[in-house]
Amino acid sequence: MYLIEFNPKSKKFIKSLPKNVSLRILNKFEEIARNPFRYLKHFEGDNCYKIKIGDYRALVDVDFKSKILKIRVFDKRGRIYKR
Repeated sequence: MYLIEFNPKSKKFIKSLPKNVSLRILNKFEEIARNPFRYLKHFEGDNCYKIKIGDYRALVDVDFKSKILKIRVFDKRGRIYKR
């Protein structure tokens, strides 16, 4: 099982969402922590991975040695790839 660490901006964005949406997202991250490579896809153009959760996307750095998923960016699908 992997530990998940959120970037402060990502955490703030998730907290700003409606309660039912943020709970669904956090539950999905718990599922991802148990088996991350079922959900992670390599992100072209950067040395990280991406995760799709409904209309939202996350860019993730993976620390294989410490088993940590570091959520670099979490945002709406249309905005995340413009960063």
